[in-house]
Amino acid sequence: MATITGFIEKIKFRNEENGYTIMTVIDQSDGDEVVMVGTVSYAAEGDMIQATGRMTEHPVYGEQLQIESYELKNPEDAASMERYLGSGAIKGVGAALAARIVRRFKADTFRIMEEEPERLSEIKGISEKMAMAIGEQVQEKRDMRQAMMFLQNYGITLNLAAKIYQEYGPKLYSIIKENPYRLADDIPGVGFKMADEIARKVGIFTDSDYRIKAGILYVLLQASANGHTYLPKSRLFEQASELLKVAPETMDKHLMDMQIDRKLVVKMPFCEEGQTADPLIYSSHYYYLELNTARMLHDLNIRGDIPETEIKTNLLKIQKQEKIHLDELQEQAVYEAVNSGLLVITGGPGTGKTTTINAIIRYFEAEGMEILLGAPTGRAAKRMTEATGWEARTIHRMLELVPIGITGSGNNASSGNSTAGMRFDRNEENPLDADVIIIDEMSMVDISLMHSLLRAVNVGTRLILVGDVDQLPSVGPGNVLKDIIGSGCFNVVKLTRIFRQAAQSDIIVNAHRINEGETVDLSKRSRDFLFIRRDNPDAVISAAITLIQKKLPGYVQAQENEIQVMTPMRKGALGVERLNQILQNHLNPPSPEKKEKEAGGIIYRTGDKVMQIRNNYQLEWGVRSRYGIPIDKGSGVFNGDMGVIREINEYAELLTVEFDEGKLVEYSFKQLEELELAYAITIHKSQGSEYPAVIIPMYSGPRMLMTRNLLYTAVTRARSCVCLVGRPDAFYTMASNAMEQERCSGLKARIEEIYKEESCPQ
Repeated sequence: MATITGFIEKIKFRNEENGYTIMTVIDQSDGDEVVMVGTVSYAAEGDMIQATGRMTEHPVYGEQLQIESYELKNPEDAASMERYLGSGAIKGVGAALAARIVRRFKADTFRIMEEEPERLSEIKGISEKMAMAIGEQVQEKRDMRQAMMFLQNYGITLNLAAKIYQEYGPKLYSIIKENPYRLADDIPGVGFKMADEIARKVGIFTDSDYRIKAGILYVLLQASANGHTYLPKSRLFEQASELLKVAPETMDKHLMDMQIDRKLVVKMPFCEEGQTADPLIYSSHYYYLELNTARMLHDLNIRGDIPETEIKTNLLKIQKQEKIHLDELQEQAVYEAVNSGLLVITGGPGTGKTTTINAIIRYFEAEGMEILLGAPTGRAAKRMTEATGWEARTIHRMLELVPIGITGSGNNASSGNSTAGMRFDRNEENPLDADVIIIDEMSMVDISLMHSLLRAVNVGTRLILVGDVDQLPSVGPGNVLKDIIGSGCFNVVKLTRIFRQAAQSDIIVNAHRINEGETVDLSKRSRDFLFIRRDNPDAVISAAITLIQKKLPGYVQAQENEIQVMTPMRKGALGVERLNQILQNHLNPPSPEKKEKEAGGIIYRTGDKVMQIRNNYQLEWGVRSRYGIPIDKGSGVFNGDMGVIREINEYAELLTVEFDEGKLVEYSFKQLEELELAYAITIHKSQGSEYPAVIIPMYSGPRMLMTRNLLYTAVTRARSCVCLVGRPDAFYTMASNAMEQERCSGLKARIEEIYKEESCPQ
């Protein structure tokens, strides 16, 4: 064992999560440089360290001390003090000023800085204000070290410990000891389970009031991650009881307190006489999102009085000019669009939604109106642009997402439109400048995004919502499109006729058959709906690889990367995780020319197809011309966005991905958990996208995943060809499983409450 005392000259590497550090230390005894390695969470360059450990020989880096224990010390000799103060550790103190301080106070330097900092003003060049600032820094560094050591005892990582200290300062000791569950509310990255583990180490009782309240909120938070905006009380208590290991009856007394604290809202559902109602428990956030959304929808829903004859005359002109023919339902949709403040147009593939949108656009264009088009994802917006010839933007971009603190024309104050350090600049005080707003792929819009959109729409602006209500619901909480239609309080036009050109496509015909529970003939020869029989998972994968590499690119005139494998599940022999590993090895095999980075058990390789798996509103992107000149920039990369890895820079620890429209995004290696390989994706992740060809493995899986609407969604993602590969019985099992995962969503009820006192417009 060896003990070395010296000052930290350079921190070469530090893992911010676990504190693992490689650093060089100048030995105080002989001035030699020593490499030290170990978990040294809160030491900084310039600090004096006394470390004990074993000297080892690294094959590349040579001799180094493996730290087993250490202590940070105040420097004691004049040279060490001067070196520490002049290292940049104290802001505003350089080498020359450090020398004057140590010359004046000698061995008493650190005591003076901590206990009598005002005396530093005795030195030329230090004002009284500066003296106090230096003293505050020294004190803060000491407090920070003590806090880090304290938090480390509870298994809290360096990164998180720094956030906790910044949030609470000296109050963190009492918070950790009395109510560590506050961390789950206040600190991003601390969830209930981490707070609960800290509470266990502190010795807080299992039936603590703090713990039960935090557990109830955690269960509601988990429910929102599964798409629910509330839970029935019985289900909430059952799940909370399982989590907390306490009896459900101990939770009842907390509901009233949490309502008084405005953490929860309890609603009684409507039920028939004689039935017992199970109260619905909301977190306040989602209740008021639904309530305010319902109110804004109601306010937009005003009627116009333009005569039907005038609309028909104008519509006939448009049909002649555009050489299109609208059926009765499509004409009705245009009429309702002209005379409704709020309109919903729904229908399956091939029923003429795009033609109807184009007719509506041409009508309002002829009237000289300002029109905005939007969609929830970049891919959906791109499809809308291609189909209409008008620029469509993502809803986030339409609402002008900016970091909090950047001055815009909107107002910062409202919390309803801010998201993870970002806010929408468009809101009620800075509304969208448009007469008509058309939003496509509405099935993907969750309650939070809908609320933000409505805040930016002025009463008097026409809002037209378009989507297929039979598609999967949004990834985020709520069931917005279905609830709006189900309320019966708004104008809804459902397009049902499959047009002649669409009827020639087996993709569209079979999609409707699947949706309506009719039998699909898999033996029929088809140009665009193919079933390839394979009886085991490896044979399914082999066929998929052949299709991607040899058969489909020429058949649908597309690149390999544009052909998408979609599967219902993540795990298993034909789940996303296994498929991606195998497909990566065949479609983008390793080679000396391709750089690689391993993170979280995934190998990322130059040329890999990847997907962003969570919304990150702060990630910056840029678009460059062919000559490398920046031509556009912005922020925000969203769940489901797909791109290709263009560069891996190990020196800068950066990975560059090119997304649609040439958007280049740099990810630090620490951010790679936001990406996953996308040679295969879940069907859920395909929402709003369209691919030249899709390959869908057909094999057995969990009943709750092998559902009709999942199959319907997958089939309708294909533009030119669907290839189902596997066993016919798996297809028929999936097509006959009409089970839909229940989603607890109250927007319909909130709308009905608002309309109860007045008759619906229909």
